[in-house]
Order: sequence, then structure tokens, then C-alpha cells
Amino acid sequence: MCGIAGIMTCHGDAAPGRLLRAMGAALAHRGPDGDGHYRSGDVGMVQARLAIIDLATGDQPLYEPGGAALVANAEIYNYIELRAELEGAQGSAAFATSSDCEPPLHLYRRHGLGFTAHLRGMYAIALHDPSAGRLVLARDPFGIKPLYYAETTAGFAFASEPGALVAAGLVNAQLVRQVRNELMQIQFTTGRETIFAGIQRLLPGETVVVARGRIVERLRRDALPSGGPLPLDEPAGLARLDAVLEDSVRLHQRADVPYGMFLSGGIDSSAVLAMMARLNDKPVRAFTAGFSNTDVFDERQHARAVAAAVGAEHVEVEFGEVDFWRLLPEIVAAVDDPTADYAILPTYKLAHTARESGLKVILSGEGGDELFAGYGRYRAVMRPWWAGGKLARGRGSLDGLGILRGDLAGWRDGVAAAEVRAGSAGRTRLQIAQATDCADWLPNDLLVKLDRCLMAHGVEGRTPFLDAKVAEFAFRLPDDLKVRKGLGKWLLRRWLADAMPQAQAFARKRGFAVPVIEWVARRGAALGPLVAAQPGIREICLPDAVEKLFANAAGKRPGFAAWTLLFYALWHRHHILRLSPAPDVFTALAIIH
Repeated sequence: MCGIAGIMTCHGDAAPGRLLRAMGAALAHRGPDGDGHYRSGDVGMVQARLAIIDLATGDQPLYEPGGAALVANAEIYNYIELRAELEGAQGSAAFATSSDCEPPLHLYRRHGLGFTAHLRGMYAIALHDPSAGRLVLARDPFGIKPLYYAETTAGFAFASEPGALVAAGLVNAQLVRQVRNELMQIQFTTGRETIFAGIQRLLPGETVVVARGRIVERLRRDALPSGGPLPLDEPAGLARLDAVLEDSVRLHQRADVPYGMFLSGGIDSSAVLAMMARLNDKPVRAFTAGFSNTDVFDERQHARAVAAAVGAEHVEVEFGEVDFWRLLPEIVAAVDDPTADYAILPTYKLAHTARESGLKVILSGEGGDELFAGYGRYRAVMRPWWAGGKLARGRGSLDGLGILRGDLAGWRDGVAAAEVRAGSAGRTRLQIAQATDCADWLPNDLLVKLDRCLMAHGVEGRTPFLDAKVAEFAFRLPDDLKVRKGLGKWLLRRWLADAMPQAQAFARKRGFAVPVIEWVARRGAALGPLVAAQPGIREICLPDAVEKLFANAAGKRPGFAAWTLLFYALWHRHHILRLSPAPDVFTALAIIH
């Protein structure tokens, strides 16, 4: 895994080395094990390497006989099968290295721009084909690996993080206010446009072709299959689930370095642990975060029992109030594509602990809720409105609290557009809600959180549920194998009940939470005036109302709104005002730009 960046100029000039070096330096945390450089004609590319597979021979860029070169932030899990196929057809001399990233070059020569249809895994790829005069970028269908780009007067630039484009001076750190509105109301942002003016996302599953510094073609590969549910009974579903999950976890464990997993004790991570325990001779190393002296449910006790059931080596990580005030500015600085998801807090410290324990790869349960229908909101959208059905994300986090200067216009436009795109023929209400989440919530919240928090510590995150074979099976399950008796993830629960009875798969579990509301409320009177004075907050909120909100932040809605404002105040301070991270929250907010 790694970070990649590059430039294609508009007028055929060589890509400026100064800009390439600046982007490479900004991405160095993503790849502390080495760096690669490429310049040919009007294209330059850089790569920061985190060595996971083929430690001695996996340097990039990679080349093929036709002259094309590739840099990638990727793990292609069907590499062994592809290698055997290609060696049989072309001879082993076709493989100058044994790198995991080499097959896409050969597939590109055989299939052209459709080469990504033959890839299974997570990837953000940049491929330069000098003979065709084009640069090709591609991102995996779930958007597990990030890729951003900017079309400037000088040419086309791309990078694994938008912060690298800003750090190199290719784009100024200017807000897109409608995207800012989305962030404030739903805690993440949607679609192609990022919160930075001039920086866009390569969409999940998208391939773009760039010539003379401009995008000339786009293709898209969907993560989810089309059509409605397929008929399947429970026994057959359990057998197929066991097979696809075993296959995916086995592939996601491929590494030449130590690996472990994040264990919350919930259904998804427990299922991953159960399968890892089946496939490993040595104890699985599992990391769980917890919170003491709080009303929020502490998952460590249940996770401890789950880990003991399979003999896992269990590491418990405390995230306390001191961590919150000390680490939050540092965490916000790492999350350049903002997500105000409080799960970034324990994820960041878990990643630090995993790396300190000698691990470079972590498996996690992201995607289980989306593919097997675990969220409570899915059960709500399955009902018609007259039976209590609710619109997903129908109310913004800051609505009705009396703190806004005016309406945050357009904040739900991206969600609504995703709902329309998700509503293909034959899909049920449940499938539409799942597909909507897979389009934006998953890549732009959950996976951004996982990527930035882990890569800040040089750790690769892997998500076995977000696999093409798992998705083909799970998304088209009958609705009643996803939701039954008021419980989501029914089939996955049934599988886990057999595989690991100690997980108590049918117990009503409390959702994952972090006690940020308690922590903010305890110091709300002192915190409110500091947040209210921040330029990013003053632009959209009434200062007196913000102070009152923080002084009365103990309730769920005002407390969550206060957390959102605190996150954004710190994010705006670092990423827009370009101020350095401070040692703690209060020191950061005391510095008014």
C-alpha cells in the first residue's frame, strides 16, 4: 500500500520536478518504506511505498514491454491466478518483477480500458501509456482506496490525498460552501466534488482517460450487481456465505508482514475474527477500543469474551477524555477530506497501537452493515410512510437548534441524487437504501476514516466484506434473509451463531458510540466561546447561539451538533486557514486567525 501522485502537462512540457517532489513529501506518511519516481514526456509520477507484499521486489513504478508505466495504491487479490494464466500464455519472462501491482499492466495490454473488470481487490491506479499519449486513472468499485485530481491551467494533477495537491500549490485551499453545508448537516460529503474548490474525487469504480492535461473519457464499473433479490433459502444461503467469506478473508490476509484485526465485538468484526481463526494456525491479534468512566457502552468486555472463544491475542486500548482533548487536533489534521464521524477518534489510537505492536496490516468489518443491511434506518425505509417509514437523512444535524445564520442550502442534494441513481429496475426499498449508502456514506465517511487514520501511522486497512464476490452474493439476497424479526444482518447472524456461539449473534447490541457528548458537555461553558469565535463557525452560525449550545450540550441533539461544530472549527483552522496543529484543543482554538 502507498501514496501516489502525478502531473500531465497541457502543452507537452515535462512535468515540473519541484511539484512532484512537493506532492511526494506530502504523502510520505503513507509510504515510509521507499519512494519511486517516473518522468516521461509530459507525465511525471511519484509513489511513497508501504511494503506489504514482495518486500524486496515490489518497488514502483512498474513497466511492461510496450512502454507503459504504472504506480498504484493497491492490493490485487487475484494476482496468483492471473500470474499463472499470464505465464502460461506468455512465459515467465513477461514478469520482470513479482510485484502485486504488475498484472494490471498486462491486463491493460490485453483488454484496453476495460482492464479493471478483471481486477479483484482494492486499488487506485495511475498508468501512463506514452504510445497512446494518455494517462489512465482507475479506482476500485467500492472506493476503498482514495484518488483525487485537479484540472489546472498548467495541466492535470492527481494524488492519493487532496492535501498533497494543496501542499504543492497546485490548488488553493478554498471552500466549496455547498459541500461545506453537507459536511455540517450529515457529517460527510457526497459525489465527485470535494470541499476544496478545484479538487475532485475519482468516483468509486471510475476509470478516466487524460490526454494533453484534460480528461477526455470516463468509464464506470459498479460495485453492486443490478436487479432485485434472487430466490434463495436459508440453508443454501448459509453454505454460500461460508464459502464467499472464507475465500475473501483468505485473500485479504495475504501479506509478507504481520497482520491483525480491529474487533468491536459486533457482528461484522466478530465474523471476520471467526473466519481468521479458522484460517490461521497462530492466534489472531485483535485490537479493541474502550471508554471508562462514561455512560457510553464499553465494548471491551464482550470483545474480550469473543477473542477468548477463538484463542485470539487480545489487545485493549483505552481512549479517554485526556486523549480526546490532546489528540483531536492531530486527528483532524490527518483527515483532509473531512468526516465528522466520531469513530475517527478510537480508530486513530487503535492504528497507533497496532503499528507500535509491529503490525502493518489490519482487517476490519467495514461494509458488513451496508451489504447485509445492519443499520436501523434500513428497517425504517422498508416501511411505507403511513406505517412509520422515514426518509434516510431527512433532517440535518444543525436544523432546528437556532444556531444558523440562514439555511444551509443544498445539503441533501447529493444524497437525493444517489437515491435516484440507486433505484434501478427491480430493486427493493431496502436495496435502494443499501446502494445509496454504498455510493457515498461508505467511501466518503467510513473508508476515508479507515484510510486516513491507518495511513497516518503507516498501516494498511483491509475490508473483507467489500469484495466483489461477497457483494455479488450479499446484495441480491432476499430481503428476509437480511432483515427478520426486527433484526438486520439476519443471515450473517445465523452464520456467526454457528461459527462462534460466544458472540451472542442474536443479542440486541448497542450501537457503537464514543462519549464525545459527555466530554464536550463537561467543558462546554469554556469551549463554547472559543468555538463561536472561529472564522469558519462565525460564517455560518450565530456566536451567542453557539455559546448557549455548548453550555447546554448534554442532550443528544445539541451534544452531537456541538461535536460537529468543534470538529469543523479545528478542521477549518488547519486545512483552510493553514495553521499548524496545536498540542491540544484549547490551545488550538485560542489562536484566532
